[in-house]
Amino acid sequence: MPIVRTVLTAGAVAAALTAPAHAQERPGCEITVPGAEKQVGACLDDLTTAGTTGSGHTVPADWAGLHAAGTRNPTGVPGIQLDGYFPDTSTTNANHGWNHDAQFVIRLPDRWNGGLVVGGSPGNRRQYANDFTISDWALAKGYAFAATDKGNTGTEFFNDGRRPGDAVVEWNDRVTQLTRAAKKVVAKRYGRIPRRTYAAGISNGGYLVRWQLENHPELYDGGIDAEGTLWRADGPNLFTYLPSVLRAYPSYAATGDPAAHKALLKAGLAPGSEFLWPFHDQVYWELTQRIYREEFDPAYTGKESDYNYAARPRDVHRAVARVSLTGRIRKPLITLHGTYDSLLPITTDSDVYAKLVRARGKAPYRYYRVEAANHVDGLYDAHPTRLRPLLPCMRTAFTALESWTQDGTPPPRSTTLPLPTSGDPTNTCSLTS
Repeated sequence: MPIVRTVLTAGAVAAALTAPAHAQERPGCEITVPGAEKQVGACLDDLTTAGTTGSGHTVPADWAGLHAAGTRNPTGVPGIQLDGYFPDTSTTNANHGWNHDAQFVIRLPDRWNGGLVVGGSPGNRRQYANDFTISDWALAKGYAFAATDKGNTGTEFFNDGRRPGDAVVEWNDRVTQLTRAAKKVVAKRYGRIPRRTYAAGISNGGYLVRWQLENHPELYDGGIDAEGTLWRADGPNLFTYLPSVLRAYPSYAATGDPAAHKALLKAGLAPGSEFLWPFHDQVYWELTQRIYREEFDPAYTGKESDYNYAARPRDVHRAVARVSLTGRIRKPLITLHGTYDSLLPITTDSDVYAKLVRARGKAPYRYYRVEAANHVDGLYDAHPTRLRPLLPCMRTAFTALESWTQDGTPPPRSTTLPLPTSGDPTNTCSLTS
């Protein structure tokens, strides 16, 4: 769940939306989005980030740090972009100067392949967070694309809603809302509903994919879940391991204390990932624990490192239960997760979710453990000999999902994908070990 601390001043972006470079004023650029309170449409020469970065139809701060620098992306996909928002009372999203949440983006390529890809933002980012990692690639394949900010953003997202858990509950509702609206927009643009609709997401976006396939399978034909967040009322969840990490890490960092190191491994951190821990200590662990604890247990007043989820009142567990996952997916799903993930450790997250799916799932499932991938591909550039990016495997998995759902060709069996010793790990990935 990558977290963005940047607060964007979006005056320049708002101006660009008013008179964007490379936008064409021609009939058909405005298509009504059902339920939208505000929308702006434009016909663009290029819907990918190569074009939208200059035209003001994306915000690079939304997707900063989520991909390796050497990632190759397609360009040159003309079509229509619709930006707007659904009715909402919160105001954490400053994109376009709107100061309004429930913002969305819908992209409709001129050359459509009959499909739609829908996603929610990772972490607490905004609606353009998937632009480089998912949208560019999907658009080049001919898919329409839609994404949402999930209804609240930033490191104070927990202030949205009236009772604990409301903000995360809204995440799921907003993806459902956008999927339904995007299908209708696609039908208006192309004259028929999508033949295939896929959910795709990273981190919190991966959680959204899991939840949608468990709760609204009628809307989708399959999904790609990359390192999705696991919420379980009885654990595991963030609160069952992050406080242990916060307690043990200072001693380990100061002295290399073997007992502290053992505690960190017991909490779920992978042996061999120690070189990533200082960064996560500085950027992620305490902040993540605090803001999600504020969301589900705002009454707690102690130190985050002392937090004991098991001992907290039943109402706290009920709040987490509102957003919990069961593993009862009802459409094909492919999960990918890095073994060096030091924010959402694989043993406390996707390993557990895979077991739930296999025990309770009603649909085909594949799970690929990606050796030496971590939670944020941007860290690959600092450690190219010790890490591999997850994104290329996600893209390969998407192609496998297409074949699985369209012609019945199953993907390779679930496995751990070894760290490659040759080739271009930034742009290629095989799903076989």
